[in-house]
Amino acid sequence: MEYSGKVTSAESLGRILQQARLLKGLSQRELAERLGTTQRYIWEIEAGKPSIFMDRLFAMMREIDVELSATIEVPEKHG
Repeated sequence: MEYSGKVTSAESLGRILQQARLLKGLSQRELAERLGTTQRYIWEIEAGKPSIFMDRLFAMMREIDVELSATIEVPEKHG
């Protein structure tokens, strides 16, 4: 099973990433350790914290009619 959705802002991207992390059964701290970063950084991404880069990226995408989508693969439960 999988879920797909449009990514229209840093906030929507953060929500999608958060859901994918939760489906993997990872805490923010565990994911941060795997990535060599901090839990706060993961929290900021998932919260859609404003940044100049993200603001410009999504403004550019809107201006040139580019859509971004994400798909979350849901792990199958065996048993």
